[in-house]
Amino acid sequence: MPRYDHNFILVITILYATILFIFPTSSSSLKIGETCSPDGNQCDAGLRCGTCPASGNTRPRCTRIQPISPTSKVNGLPFNRYSWLTTHNSYALSGSKSPSGSPVLGPANQEDDVASQLRNGVRGLMLDMYDFNNDIWMCHSFGGRCYNITAYQPTINVLREIQKFLEANPTEIVTIFIEDYVTSSDGLTRVFNAAGLTRYMFPLSRMPRDSGDWPLITDMVAQNQRLVVFTSKSAKEASEGVAYEWSFVVETQYGNEGQVAGSCRNRSESSALNTTSRSLVLQNYFSTNPNVTGACIDNSASLITMMNTCHQAAGSRWPNYIAVDFYQRSDGGGAPEAVDVANGYLTCGCPNIAYCRVNSTFGTCDIPILSPPPPAQLQPDRSFDGFGLGFAVHGAAQPQWFHLAIVTTLTSLICTSSSLTSAISWMLIGALTRNTNQLANLGEEAEGTFQAMLHL
Repeated sequence: MPRYDHNFILVITILYATILFIFPTSSSSLKIGETCSPDGNQCDAGLRCGTCPASGNTRPRCTRIQPISPTSKVNGLPFNRYSWLTTHNSYALSGSKSPSGSPVLGPANQEDDVASQLRNGVRGLMLDMYDFNNDIWMCHSFGGRCYNITAYQPTINVLREIQKFLEANPTEIVTIFIEDYVTSSDGLTRVFNAAGLTRYMFPLSRMPRDSGDWPLITDMVAQNQRLVVFTSKSAKEASEGVAYEWSFVVETQYGNEGQVAGSCRNRSESSALNTTSRSLVLQNYFSTNPNVTGACIDNSASLITMMNTCHQAAGSRWPNYIAVDFYQRSDGGGAPEAVDVANGYLTCGCPNIAYCRVNSTFGTCDIPILSPPPPAQLQPDRSFDGFGLGFAVHGAAQPQWFHLAIVTTLTSLICTSSSLTSAISWMLIGALTRNTNQLANLGEEAEGTFQAMLHL
């Protein structure tokens, strides 16, 4: 049994610490902006691993797909003092099949179903409803008619997903914006009744028409009036008691015309954005032709820039709804970040809801010092920075002081220790230098030491 000196024990300790430092355990989750593997999402909760080649971000990184729940920071404000992530054409999913089984001849706007969207913090849903097959269907069509090749699914399927969510989450509030092509008598009433949603609906009679605040969000929850529904047909207010959207909401222009930098105007059906008698503001930001590749650019810096432009156009009001295509796509914080910014200003006067102190005085902010993001692009000769083993290792995560301290310690041990201790020290120095040429040279010099180690 060989005897090991104290230096050997020290080297083993350093070896263990170095392994933990360089190779994080698989159970550790990655934060926003950190390099990830596209083969398996190791990102923290609320993030996904993705790229944005359209903006030059080819390195797979963790990006946000969930906003912060604003009521977790500031609760009990009027409903119009919050902002909600909203999906455009929430039902129009990639790979959808028509009733005949063939692909739907219509553009996709989202990648996951409404149930998943709600789990990820989406609270505004834009749904197109048509009469079809003696029922009400979700359809993306033309001429006010739904066809077999443009029909996605029966409306009740989506509404039941919303009902299940509201039942399972008794403090959450959801808004539905209906692009309404339903002409059958009481068509909306029938399908909402069948889905079990009528009992959650916020009554038209309680909606403020003359610039007043909406009820407190806590009051809406207490009375279980947690489903706000708007229709694009004004006649539905009298016939079915469903609120006409533009009596309560101002809305920005949609499509390419709504993405012109430095300009923010209302869509034709809406009053001017600075009409304060409408208490809610809806900001659209998506292209005319949905593009899953380009959405990661739309849902990034330009979205927040447009939000600032529209804030001025809307009479210094931040959006209550931010509607996007492919809400999970971005090159960083994405649409969830935009919602967090709006909620920060709306609820506590901070530039982000993350900086608000829980239920503190308006304007009380804790703003952290943020670290710079990792490089956007992959190295030209390798897909991941690391040891060539598929590990995603950031240079920023390996401080120079750590390398210097460890290498200095190991060098001194080589001069004073046994052959086994020296050999291990050489190995660690080679790993920490992360230079193949240096490692090869060190290996040649240590060859005799390795041979001696085998005879211990």
